[in-house]
Amino acid sequence: MCCGTGDLAITIAGLAGYTPQIQGLDYSQPMLDIAARKSAAAGRNIRFTQGDASKLPYPDAEFDCVGISFAFRNLTYKNSLVEAHLSEIIRVLQPGGRFVIVESSQPSNAFIRSLYHFYMRCYVSNIGAWFSGNRSAYRYLAESACHYFSPPEMNTFLTRHGFRQVDYHPLFFGAAGIYVAVK
Repeated sequence: MCCGTGDLAITIAGLAGYTPQIQGLDYSQPMLDIAARKSAAAGRNIRFTQGDASKLPYPDAEFDCVGISFAFRNLTYKNSLVEAHLSEIIRVLQPGGRFVIVESSQPSNAFIRSLYHFYMRCYVSNIGAWFSGNRSAYRYLAESACHYFSPPEMNTFLTRHGFRQVDYHPLFFGAAGIYVAVK
């Protein structure tokens, strides 16, 4: 989901050790066009589809795994469609299927958490705005990352929305993490 220019899908296809059936979905057709070109150049057979995460264009129980990398926060943080996004993910997963989320998180250590928040608000927000010319986008990135779920909050959030088990693997001292939620 929210595959953008396809880097993660292409990497997964290359690491699989077999030929998996991978589909990438994104709202932006120009990004999908780039993803398709990159996938073809890498010799990967990945199907890219333009679609809305609140109305996934797939049948029920279509996938044994759904993944999203650094975009779940956009689907859930102060998003009025959060319930639709989660119900669609549950709908397209097979029973026992996994939802793998790579996302920003809150470090459990207060000192590291304060350094992370300072870095996001002072460096990422300002440098991103300077390079892109889009101050509001990078302000949103910093603020949403600093206010996003902690691992226990994410566990509660996902189980409340229908997942029966959630495992968490911290990255970068807990500033990001990998969540594996089982339907």
